[in-house]
Amino acid sequence: MATNDRGHLLTEQPNPASAALDQLETRAIVELFCEEERCSQLAVAAAAPALSAATDAIVARLRSGGRLFYLGAGTSGRLGVLDAAECPPTFCSPPELVQGVLAGGAPALLRSSEGLEDRAEAGQADLEARGFCSADALVGIAAGGTTPYVHGALRHAGGLGALTIGMACVPTSQAPMPCDIDIRLLTGPELVTGSTRLKAGTATKMALNILSTGVMVKLGKVHGNRMVDVAVTNSKLEDRALRILRDLAGVERPRGMQLLEAAGGSVKRALLMAATDLDAAAAAAALDAAGGHLRRALAALGAQLSH
Repeated sequence: MATNDRGHLLTEQPNPASAALDQLETRAIVELFCEEERCSQLAVAAAAPALSAATDAIVARLRSGGRLFYLGAGTSGRLGVLDAAECPPTFCSPPELVQGVLAGGAPALLRSSEGLEDRAEAGQADLEARGFCSADALVGIAAGGTTPYVHGALRHAGGLGALTIGMACVPTSQAPMPCDIDIRLLTGPELVTGSTRLKAGTATKMALNILSTGVMVKLGKVHGNRMVDVAVTNSKLEDRALRILRDLAGVERPRGMQLLEAAGGSVKRALLMAATDLDAAAAAAALDAAGGHLRRALAALGAQLSH
């Protein structure tokens, strides 16, 4: 196995603040971690322009029928899988719309298989296996910015004409990535040297939250700050749906249950029905005509919610 010195990378450098980490009392360790984690938030805030550009570019792809893929190895890949898996229950999006691709597949979620990240051709192969095409968007996640698995996937996606986004926690000068939009989350050296599941992982999770949520908001999955496309699949989510109907449309629970049942569990459709005299089919058609945006559908019908 060929090796390269990666000691120059920001994520691999020792952190002076934790030079005596193994000698600290427990409370001091906890306080040091709490202080260092502030770097994650600052790093994400500094990347706001790139995150904004990436969000708009992804939305454009998805509106044209494309899909969003997160791809990475180790912690980076697992975080992508996590964010993708949360989209269907939160936004009622089809499971294929946002996909997480992890080096090593499902077994690597539970058992480390970081050795697979050295295979650039595997990144391309995993995308090809999912039918990745020019209409799609790829976010290649690599904390240190050098992962061959991610670089191989980004090069393949770029060659197809797909949207390519790189996400790393080192400066571009240390590890360039072949991408259209470059997101850099500069969290600094980790308290445990090289352990990028720490600050780098936190910042990556934050950035992915922002990307997926921003995209779904732009696609009409949120009204105000309510997840009006939530999938009513258990008692907790049913309660949330009924509270949304109460808070936005002034509908009490018994009537809310009737509307939800008539709307086939669609909160957005039930809200439109509550604000108009439309039945479920007509409400669905109105939403389709408005591109799935409840506010646009209400405006087109000259209706409004009571709250």
